[in-house]
This record gives sequence, C-alpha cells and structure tokens, in this order.
Amino acid sequence: MIVLITGGGRGIGAATARLVADGGRAVCVNYRANRAAADAVVADITSRGGRAFAVQADVSSESDIVRLFERVDAEAAALGPLSGLVNNAGIIAPQTRVEHMDAARITRMLATNVTGAFVCAREAVRRLSTARAGAGGAIVNVSSRAALLGAPNEYVDYAASKAALDALTVGLAKEVAAEGIRVNGVRAGIIDTEIHADGGERRRPDRLGPTLPMGRAGHAIEVARAIVWLLSDEASYTTGSFIDVAGGR
Repeated sequence: MIVLITGGGRGIGAATARLVADGGRAVCVNYRANRAAADAVVADITSRGGRAFAVQADVSSESDIVRLFERVDAEAAALGPLSGLVNNAGIIAPQTRVEHMDAARITRMLATNVTGAFVCAREAVRRLSTARAGAGGAIVNVSSRAALLGAPNEYVDYAASKAALDALTVGLAKEVAAEGIRVNGVRAGIIDTEIHADGGERRRPDRLGPTLPMGRAGHAIEVARAIVWLLSDEASYTTGSFIDVAGGR
C-alpha cells in the first residue's frame, strides 16, 4: 500500500515519510523543486529496507496533481494501491502585515495551501472511496495553530489558508465517512523546520520557543508521529478531528 505525502522532501513531510516507511508502507515523496532533498529521503528509506519513490509535482497546478496521482497508480502493481494521503505541502511568504499584502501574494498562498489540498483530496477520494470500488483509507491534512491564532503581524494570509484547510477537513470527513475514508488534521505549532527561512526568519523557533508553555519549539518527528497515528488503524474511529502538536500554545 502507498501513502502519498505532498511536500515530502523536507521538514514535517520528510519525517512523516520516514516514519510511514518504517511502519511497512510504501511512500510516494512528492516535491516541487528540490529534487536532491526528495531523493535523499527516498535513499534513506530504501537503505533501511523500506520502499519509496519521488515524484515532482507542483500542487498549485491541477495538471501536475493529476500526473502525480497517475504515477501512484502506475506504481500500484508493484507496491499496492493508494491507502493514504498526507496533504503536507504548504508555503509561507515574508513576514508582513495585511496592509502590505498584495493580491498576487495571497493568490499564490491559496493556490498551494488550499486549492492544492482540495484537488489532492479529490484525487485521493476517487481512488479510496468504497463507493468507487476502493478499499477505503485515510487523509491527513497538515494544518497549523495559526488557523486559530491568526498569526498577526506576520502571516495572516497563511493563517487564513490553514483555517480553510480545517474547514475542508471537517466537511470532507462528513462527506466520505460512509465510504471508508477518514479525514483528520494535525495543527502544528512552532516547529523547527526550514520553512521559517521562507518567511525571512530562519531562527524564529529559537525566538518563540521559550515563550511557549513547554518552553521550546517542537521537532518535525513530533508532528509526524501524530500524522502516522491518524493514518493507522489505531485511529479507526477518528474522523473530522484535530490533534494540536504545539507545546501548549
């Protein structure tokens, strides 16, 4: 069985890919531009006896997403069918206030973080749904505590995109619950990954970590563990729910 992880070449996605593979399932590591990073994740997995392959696709492009899922279909003969999707791919932009944001920035944000997740979910449902002769499965959407906190003065557009992802999680979970598909979300907090550099402050976790109730930033593997649990049969009666991995924030 294959679990598709979008944005699987770095950070939370890469940690999740390794953990899924350690549990015995094959992994499709999707990446947008950094082929070397995705190939490194695949090499690490295969060196430990796991099964993985990397596929380039920009999830802001519907045609790229369709091609991505077609590649997963092509691998099914050797690795088994799709059994799970992790909507992990996401972007941020340089920290700023709403008064300085232009429409182009917001459009880019929503195209990847919202539209991409919707289209990936669409393709997954078409393959997983028992109403379409699928065997069921699980979708996990990687959200953020920013969806509830708003990320003022930094990333309100990112927070809004993650709030939309939360709405997708709840609505889709109810749509497909009777078709053997569970849909859940993980809201990450301040996690020490490379994404902060994209916002212009690579060491943001160092600045904010001590202010959190647990006194530190989180690690990608800590989010990955929650994702993998929601993908597993241990979460068989959990859908439309969220796990906050945010150190009490």
